Amino acid sequence: MFIDTHTHIYLEKFDKDRETCIKEALDAGVEKLYLPNIDLSSIEQIKRCIESYPDLCIPMMGLHPCSVSSEYEDVLKTLETELDSYPYVAVGEIGLDYYWSKDLIEEQKIAFQRQIEWACSRSLPIIIHSRDSLDDCIDMIDQCTDNSLTGIFHCFSGTVEQAERIIKLGFLMGIGGVVTFKNSGLADVVSKIPIEYLVLETDAPFLAPHPFRGKRNEPKFIPIIAEKIAEAKDMELVDVERKTTENALLLFGHSK
Repeated sequence: MFIDTHTHIYLEKFDKDRETCIKEALDAGVEKLYLPNIDLSSIEQIKRCIESYPDLCIPMMGLHPCSVSSEYEDVLKTLETELDSYPYVAVGEIGLDYYWSKDLIEEQKIAFQRQIEWACSRSLPIIIHSRDSLDDCIDMIDQCTDNSLTGIFHCFSGTVEQAERIIKLGFLMGIGGVVTFKNSGLADVVSKIPIEYLVLETDAPFLAPHPFRGKRNEPKFIPIIAEKIAEAKDMELVDVERKTTENALLLFGHSK
């Protein structure tokens, strides 16, 4: 069994053929899809997926850093109420994003910290978005006084040194399609990370792996990512499948 620990299959890009995409994912051996929230508008989209595929799709709740606006305080209040009203298994997708804009960095940090506190008070893992902000995200987790806090650094594409810092914090790293990109250098980094700290993800519909780069990403591509990890680490594919699945189930199992 494979697990896609991060997919946005609830988005409009899948509205025309979601059922087919999910069937193809199941046929590829992907048996669990974890759905991270983005903002207020995505809540009902996620719930519709959960209702349609309750044995496959699993919800998470948070405010994506790119959705942090000047009204973020009111949004966070609504999302925190929502977090306690539905069986969400993690707080996410949360974090910092300096790629698209640096206008609201302080607001992003406050929102990130607030949601870290939600997770700590509810013993939930967190799913961290860290585009162009990995060191700052690591630093904020490092400053957390709750040593039981754990989660996933989603779409990890950092250095070996950054991976070592993440491991010391007791967090996992989500590896997606970028590992298959020839010039990313991520496969070399992954080769040096213990498999116990890795999980698989697609971030569908974004960041499709080679040879589908530039096309819509889908959960059925998870085995392609696993194959690249197996190659990089000189492991059997079945062992990557087994261990990454165990890692994901252990992480989210503690939150149920």
